[in-house]
Amino acid sequence: MDLANQNKTKILLSKVPEVTIFFWVIKVLCTTVGETLSDFLNINLGLGLFGTAVSMGIAFAVILSVQFSMKKYVAGVYWTTVVLISVFGTLVTDIMTDALGIPLEYSTILFSVLLIIVFAVWYISEKTLSIHSIYTKKREAFYWLAILVTFALGTAVGDLYSETLALGYLMTGLLVLGLIALDIIAWRAKFNNILVFWIAYILTRPLGASIGDFLSQPTQYGGLNLGATVTSIIFVVMIVLTVCYLAITKKDIGEAKITGEHVESKDKKTLFQTITVILAIGIIGFSIYNIQFSKLANSNKSLGDLTQFETIEKDMLNFVESDDMKNANLQANSLETAWDQAQSDLRSKNVAKWTEIDKSIDDVLSSVRDSNPNKSSIQESIKNSITVMQKN
Repeated sequence: MDLANQNKTKILLSKVPEVTIFFWVIKVLCTTVGETLSDFLNINLGLGLFGTAVSMGIAFAVILSVQFSMKKYVAGVYWTTVVLISVFGTLVTDIMTDALGIPLEYSTILFSVLLIIVFAVWYISEKTLSIHSIYTKKREAFYWLAILVTFALGTAVGDLYSETLALGYLMTGLLVLGLIALDIIAWRAKFNNILVFWIAYILTRPLGASIGDFLSQPTQYGGLNLGATVTSIIFVVMIVLTVCYLAITKKDIGEAKITGEHVESKDKKTLFQTITVILAIGIIGFSIYNIQFSKLANSNKSLGDLTQFETIEKDMLNFVESDDMKNANLQANSLETAWDQAQSDLRSKNVAKWTEIDKSIDDVLSSVRDSNPNKSSIQESIKNSITVMQKN
């Protein structure tokens, strides 16, 4: 078989869609759902972080096995996998942040390093990072592993800038849009297509998350207050309609796949350029981080009225004193949700005071949710947290 026919056969067997405007539209929709659906399951349905992670992990494992069993690209299976990997990647970061107490700065560094390692091993093994060559199980495994890490990284970066650095969801989204615009310019300038693709794939994650948070979060915290339920339903419906359209029209397969126009890239500079650009983006991001963090650190404002949180803790204390741990845990969930939603607004006023109160609330949540809760320890942590708030 000659080289042209070999390339054509490989492309026809590719397990991923053609990269068109539809690809990016659905990608952003999926990343938005990843943010809002995880909140819906965690908070609205009360599954909790670990319960949501387990259920979504099982669902993701099942659909991923179906995706691997496919002989070619199937729109419905592929994009369902992307939706579930988006939710699962979001939960990985949320568990590290909320349950394990790992700062978003550390999560961002960790996932950045992991992504570089995945790309490095992928390139060394396959001599290409091109998504137009996903026609073997090994390459598909690298592909989905890279995507999982990009979702976890995008969640960490988006939360770091919108919440920890108090830039807000809208400003973070605009910042990411600016970087995507530069990426499009690089593509127009005939920059390495593989590199341009992966940069865009990484950046669309925090963009989608910012859109989801902006639509779902309360107005007092910079959102439009649609709620996680409504936002999730809207975007799931949009995904379903778009995928159905593609399944019927085959516009995500396109002439390039039929004619074999995409010849697998053998550019040996791809890996070097990828690492270089990721490091460059890291330097830009670190500079913005330092500027904003210094601004927050020098703020000396009061956090304002914290009665909402004090009331929840006092109700929780009453439940604990009456040995009603079920309702005490429900109050703990309410406290965590309200505090997380207020994070961006409160942290921007005074990062030192916010950090002190945040630590006291973490102590409350940990003591209440302990597998063997100690009544006196819980009472002490709640009373201490209330005292810290009142000193504000």
